[in-house]
Amino acid sequence: PLFRWLGRDDLADAIGLAGIRRTHAIAGTLPDDEHRRLLEACASRSVPSRDAAITLLSLTCGLRACDVIGLRIADVDWDSMSIGLVQRKTGNPLTVPMTGPLAARLASWLLDERPATDDDRVFVRYKAPHVALRGHSSVYEAISRVMRHAGLGRRGGSGLLRRDAATRMLEAATPLPTISAVLGHADPDSTRVYMATHRGGMLACVLPVPEGGSS
Repeated sequence: PLFRWLGRDDLADAIGLAGIRRTHAIAGTLPDDEHRRLLEACASRSVPSRDAAITLLSLTCGLRACDVIGLRIADVDWDSMSIGLVQRKTGNPLTVPMTGPLAARLASWLLDERPATDDDRVFVRYKAPHVALRGHSSVYEAISRVMRHAGLGRRGGSGLLRRDAATRMLEAATPLPTISAVLGHADPDSTRVYMATHRGGMLACVLPVPEGGSS
């Protein structure tokens, strides 16, 4: 108000600009080495198949925790090696391909490790009652256990792995509409935030320093 009274609208606007916050924070992702170690941990037989499959569904398919929890046995199409579901957050149908490692750990869980139960959800509790997992914390803990086995000095859930999946799709020159469809984003702006994590793409946008300028 003081600067407006003094007629210094330029200073008043500068103060306003200083307080502007980013609409979206820059999302974190996994470095290549950590990504590789996490994949190796998922392939290790010392990691329970349930935890490995949950991790791979987020890491390779980009599924949300709520969709992992709600996944039903009938959603898995072994003939086409794909998973088809209706996303809980958006209500949109989604079909994603299964990688070989995901299919192997998922089959191991369903055939060898999954307790006998009438619940048709893919992932159920180890201990009775053998019902579907409850809440995002179950997915978070499963992924964190795999991360600890991989020797990563961090914890994380499906959000981190979804960001990593989106970034790697960007690096593979996957169109944004395709990434939006895979991640289940109703608003394209939700996908554009991942562009900030693509270091190579961001560097390509940097203008050269003018001759005689300082870096």
